[in-house]
Amino acid sequence: MLDLISGSTAKPKCDGSSRREFLQVGTLALGGLTLTDLLRHRAAASEAGLATNNKSIILLFLDGGAPQHETFDGKPDAPAEYRSVFGVTRTRLPGVVFGSHFSRLAQRADKMSILRTLTHGDGDHGGATHWMKTSKPWPPEALGKAAVFPQHAPSIGSVVARSRGSVNRDTGVPTYVRVLSNHGGFPGDDAVWLGQDHSPFRVGLNRGNTMLQNMALRVDRERLDDRRSLLTRLDTFNRGLDNTGMANAMDGFQRQAVDVVLGRGREAFDLSREPAHVRDRYGPGLGQELLLARRLCEAGAGFVTLNNGYWDFHGGLVPGCNQLCPPLDRAVAAFMQDVEDRGLQDDILLVVTGEFGRTPRVNGGPGRDHWAPLNDALLIGGGLRMGQVIGESDSRGAHVRSRPITPGDFFATLLSVVGIDPRVQFVHPSGRPMFMVDEGEVMRELI
Repeated sequence: MLDLISGSTAKPKCDGSSRREFLQVGTLALGGLTLTDLLRHRAAASEAGLATNNKSIILLFLDGGAPQHETFDGKPDAPAEYRSVFGVTRTRLPGVVFGSHFSRLAQRADKMSILRTLTHGDGDHGGATHWMKTSKPWPPEALGKAAVFPQHAPSIGSVVARSRGSVNRDTGVPTYVRVLSNHGGFPGDDAVWLGQDHSPFRVGLNRGNTMLQNMALRVDRERLDDRRSLLTRLDTFNRGLDNTGMANAMDGFQRQAVDVVLGRGREAFDLSREPAHVRDRYGPGLGQELLLARRLCEAGAGFVTLNNGYWDFHGGLVPGCNQLCPPLDRAVAAFMQDVEDRGLQDDILLVVTGEFGRTPRVNGGPGRDHWAPLNDALLIGGGLRMGQVIGESDSRGAHVRSRPITPGDFFATLLSVVGIDPRVQFVHPSGRPMFMVDEGEVMRELI
């Protein structure tokens, strides 16, 4: 194990819970499994002949639940207490409007599919996140224990890792990566009974002294100095391998594991290799995270999760949206231009959504509360059919008028993008084969 640096952070949520995360270079957090072990699993999956393609998915999850009215379903004709508090902007799709913060994305709406009618029945952050990321609701015994109840079904990313193998054997890049921001997120990202080797490779962008901060994800002088210090330590370690003859004694898997940190895998995590004008186009914070996700997918990752937020605006709707909407607009628009410039628009699918929407009527905060009946999503690229709206919400943005889309439909569609049969089964520790999607169909409008 190459345990060079580790760090941790905790972020309180609206229900008083917190999530603690950490990174150890060369290991999977929570499982302690080395990359050598992960590479062996990768080879085993390849030998098993599991059918996948080389496409990748980035899930940009709007943690806390973004308001559909202020983002992508403004309802300008609704009464004042329902429509977007910021007004709307027209898009390139006739009759389709976004919230006024999203002028860049409005001009690119013809290159995305807009899902207007994601719906489920859980208005709690934890249960809703679990449902969206695993296709399965929390069991009845979770009621009343939402802040602490554990994940019980594998995440989308973990199913991809189980199908492809945990590490790309050609590049040494983990198949499933989760980028940790200044908040932890709710249960839904892990592999649980599929095995911790298929949980995400966690990389930190929090205030802790983690590996990726020191590889220039922060651009201030202090961080750049930290990065130089880390690179010096890594280079010394690399020379030490050669001087002691350790490299010759390692088997092929061990050498590849070292390469994740010291070789090409490490390079995929290093944003300083991007031209300055590209980094600037994406913007700070979320922009740098999304640029990192693009680099990882280009280098062979199959699924990258970014948790963005926190969007839980029971009050403070105006300052909250003023803070979070412009960076989202800038980063996603930059990503769209970037992948098009690089010819990757059919190879990477970007998904933007959260666990649920917000109440149609603005409260006195002003704010909007939890609302499970209706949620939006953007799907961009991945070789899918773009330039359309799927589903119709009612006149006040409260309920589905036509074409409900369930978390099962969402999960099945994402699996199909990366070449995995939505009816795939894996054997549970109890000995029973389990479907990864119990109920759900691929959204044919996207094919």
